Amino acid sequence: MPRASIIVATHNSAQRLQETLRSLCAQSFPDFEIIVVDDGSADHSAELAEDFGDLRIRVLRQRTRGLPAARNTGIAAARGCLVGFCDAGDLWAPEKLAEHMALMQSAPSVGLSFSACDMIRDEGPRYSLWKTPRKRLYGAAAIFKRNPIGPVSTALFRRAALQRIAFRPPQETERDWWFDETFLQGEALELWLRFALVTDWEIAAIPRTLCSCRHAEPHTSVGKQLAAWERMVTKLSAQDRQFFGRYAAAARAYHLRHLARCAIASGDAPGAAQLLRGALVSSRRPLTEEPGRTLAICATSLFLSMTSIPLLSRLSRRHGRSA
Repeated sequence: MPRASIIVATHNSAQRLQETLRSLCAQSFPDFEIIVVDDGSADHSAELAEDFGDLRIRVLRQRTRGLPAARNTGIAAARGCLVGFCDAGDLWAPEKLAEHMALMQSAPSVGLSFSACDMIRDEGPRYSLWKTPRKRLYGAAAIFKRNPIGPVSTALFRRAALQRIAFRPPQETERDWWFDETFLQGEALELWLRFALVTDWEIAAIPRTLCSCRHAEPHTSVGKQLAAWERMVTKLSAQDRQFFGRYAAAARAYHLRHLARCAIASGDAPGAAQLLRGALVSSRRPLTEEPGRTLAICATSLFLSMTSIPLLSRLSRRHGRSA
């Protein structure tokens, strides 16, 4: 049995899937399986994975249910004691799996580990929306306010820990859920926070950039993204109302600040300014707790608005999201 399972969710991503598989097959820690879950692709993603020529790759097909569902299908089929994710288009550094394996072998109380990541686009330089973590361990409050884990491809779970948050909704007849498939976006943060709230497992960081995540061009309005975040809060508040009463306003402000940085990176100065105003209305915590970072984002938004030169968005990339 492999010691680790890496789940690759893909939907019509044949052009990028090969690069992802190449990065995974180059891992320095060799004892793993790759489970490619094709989410009803209309292209040749599944055939590409089947013909890749590495016996560690398994390919599963499902009707189109969304990438969270594809990850759940992969988790249900995983055989490794560690379970990680690398969505099609994302890349792992060769040493990523080895470093996670070493960390979790040395710390049996850690159920979820993550590394820093950078963002990649089809054109242009790589950049960061998440700051390299400075602490080793992170609790629920830090995850809620700043989401230091970031995209799903940064994380690996201990399989036994992941089972603690499995559930099966009444309409599901095939397998358990881990990611909430009813979330069209924000499903990763919902999973991270639910894990932190309902289990006793520790969440640990590796302070190195060990993966690169594909930048998703904006296709969902900020309003819908924020609505998904608010829905997460409503759903999880039942777990600990006191926790959400204490941290929700500040977490909302940090989330709006992060969305403002995304708007800056896309050259949307008016959108960034509106989001920053909303952040400060929700809570002054980002300004009092991280004045330098918050003011730098505000200044970049102002410069971009005054000059209308999208290239100024690169200034924001120097100020990674706080961890």
